[in-house]
Amino acid sequence: MNIYIIVIISIFFLLSCSKKEDYESVDAVAATSIYDESEEYPGGNNNTTFDFSPNAFGHVSPAITGLQELNFFVGNSFFNQNWVSAPASTTARDGLGPTFNARSCSACHFKDGRGRPPAFNGENSTGFLMRLSIAGADPNGAPNPHPAYGGQLNPQANVGIPAEGEVYISQTITNYTFLDGEAYSLQTPIYSFVNLNFGSLSGVLTSPRVGQHMIGLGLLGSIGEVDILANADEQDINNDGVSGKPNYVYDVIAGTNKLGRFGWKAGQPNLRQQSADAFLGDIGITSSFFPVENCTSPQNDCLTAVSGGIPELTDTSLSHIELYVSNLAVPARRNIDSFNVKQGKKIFNSSGCVACHKANYTTGINLKFSNLSNQKIWPYTDLLLHDMGVGLADNRPEFLANGQEWRTPPLWGLGLIETVNGHTFYLHDGRARNLTEAIMWHGGEAENSKDNFSNLSQIERGQLLEFVKSL
Repeated sequence: MNIYIIVIISIFFLLSCSKKEDYESVDAVAATSIYDESEEYPGGNNNTTFDFSPNAFGHVSPAITGLQELNFFVGNSFFNQNWVSAPASTTARDGLGPTFNARSCSACHFKDGRGRPPAFNGENSTGFLMRLSIAGADPNGAPNPHPAYGGQLNPQANVGIPAEGEVYISQTITNYTFLDGEAYSLQTPIYSFVNLNFGSLSGVLTSPRVGQHMIGLGLLGSIGEVDILANADEQDINNDGVSGKPNYVYDVIAGTNKLGRFGWKAGQPNLRQQSADAFLGDIGITSSFFPVENCTSPQNDCLTAVSGGIPELTDTSLSHIELYVSNLAVPARRNIDSFNVKQGKKIFNSSGCVACHKANYTTGINLKFSNLSNQKIWPYTDLLLHDMGVGLADNRPEFLANGQEWRTPPLWGLGLIETVNGHTFYLHDGRARNLTEAIMWHGGEAENSKDNFSNLSQIERGQLLEFVKSL
């Protein structure tokens, strides 16, 4: 009788654990995990959710309540709704352009996810953009904007105003074979400019970019600076071939340089400034950070266009946006007790990937958002710059980042990109069509890790990929 009662209680307990049933297999439930228990909650106890649907990236941190929760959804509306040209009856959302890349933040970060290269030349608002600059730096050390086109090519414009031009992309495909005979290929994008309205861009420095997924950004901003710098080894003193380097970038409010954390080259110091910069560069919306329209002297129609306000994005609205992008929760790990995932983690570590993709941190105190404080998180990034080799170089400096250096992108949520955004385009410009290609593009400081991956058996490579997809 006692045994019968114990069995009934055990069955009831298993049925009650609905969060895990969505992604654990029968054999996994019985398995003894090699993982730290906290790894199941990559956003920490306060900021992890268990939705793995196409809406996986769009959830507020579960610990947000009250007025902050209300303002999160206000920020969500500013992020997702289209801006319109001025003047308009919707005065809170007018001021689009005069030239722009997209009409909303979500056009580049659909469902708070990842952008992609255009599927065909001329396709608008896919999350792809082209940064521009000329040699040298501006007075604050940032890339020196082009005198006619500014810092970013804007292919769209309001009625009656000429757009700046378009980027056309062609591809060359090169076929390769792993040692065990498995075939793969790499596509190299070739960029050209067409329909330019303000002169040639010959000799300009360029950097193609796609929008990154938005989850966990406030947690990355809450990592202590000392914890980030602890992984820096610019002179490679430990002689492991990896020399993480911090970027120090201009903080508009502080009026001095601060540690860069956000963007493909860690070119922004905090999410408030990152958001304001994206509003100006991508949508043409001014703010107290950047109060001047993105119009250069040759662009007369742009310069004389009607403004949507001074500034067009108020500080209150910017605060709502900052709250929103800071508190998008991180989806929980999937298949965490799968044999292949566990083996893949071992291979990921032994291949040297963790030298740049540092697994975890404990966040410090966040004075704005207490839910982000003291959280053990698993983003798999060191937030530092690394030389990724000639193949991935854009040859365009950004503050202390040279033309071959990129910030290590976080890996959390990577396995859900296809579910959320319907594609598997990776790396800074989306050239990699899958994770295998993304790894095989690695060079420079990551050359040894790439070679280690290449030398694995097909089964082992698959296990490593399963681990990365579980993040």
